Amino acid sequence: MTEISLTTAFSDQRPGLVRLAYRMLGSVADAEDVVHDAWLRWLAADRSMVDEPAAYLRTIVTRLCLNELKSTRRLRETYIGPWLPDPIFDPEDGEAADDITLPLMIALERLSPLERAAFLLHDVFGLKFDAVAEAIGREAGTCRKLASRARTHIHDARPRFAIPKEEGLRFATAFFNASRTGDLEALRTMLAEDVVTYADGGGQVPAPSQPLVGIEAVMARHAALARLFAVRPSQLIRYAVIDGLPGFITMEEGTTVQTTALNIEDGRVVAIYVTRNPDKLRNVGHREAGAGA
Repeated sequence: MTEISLTTAFSDQRPGLVRLAYRMLGSVADAEDVVHDAWLRWLAADRSMVDEPAAYLRTIVTRLCLNELKSTRRLRETYIGPWLPDPIFDPEDGEAADDITLPLMIALERLSPLERAAFLLHDVFGLKFDAVAEAIGREAGTCRKLASRARTHIHDARPRFAIPKEEGLRFATAFFNASRTGDLEALRTMLAEDVVTYADGGGQVPAPSQPLVGIEAVMARHAALARLFAVRPSQLIRYAVIDGLPGFITMEEGTTVQTTALNIEDGRVVAIYVTRNPDKLRNVGHREAGAGA
């Protein structure tokens, strides 16, 4: 291959590679780093050993992610408070959209790295088990068992049905208005009795250190926040689809960028995911806040 064809072959695969790495790692920055490393290895590869660039690159990225998970899992064990994946927003094309919503991303954390890889490659990216085996270095039969175990572990986290985008954003609008104006009666009608709030501050900004479980705990938190908003209003940047869930991006306390994603089932919010960790919102802060100003 010429240098131009090498670059083109990689560029054609890059969006899918980033998507795979993000689904494996839950971090946009780590996914970009892995794909960049894959690019360097692609440039140095023995061309005579590459029959199919897509399969070769997918194998490189998968194995790099498996290596990365060994270190990130140790870090997650000492993470302060609930851990949430980096938020990604509003997929613009069909290839970028799938049924991996935020709750399922969190459920994937409970899988072993190999289970996670087998499930994603087969169930999400549509690879046959022979191709999965090549990517993760295991027999096809083993990969089939890995994917099956993964499905069992994360069954309850898979979305039962996808809420239409427009309906979800209308719900997010009503939720934002009720929560920020202190209309607690309206807010209560939107919540399921067993609603749970997860807030990821990463130990860097204030956030509950444990999930808030049940409607009374969540309402008590929002009652306290309503008093804060009366003094320091929350600034809406925009509504968005966040990791497949309706939600919104805000500026809190004048300086803290925050995303709020809502998991809605049967017309009620069953989970609220709040990301405040500035490391996960560094790029979001400048780009989105500027656009929303």
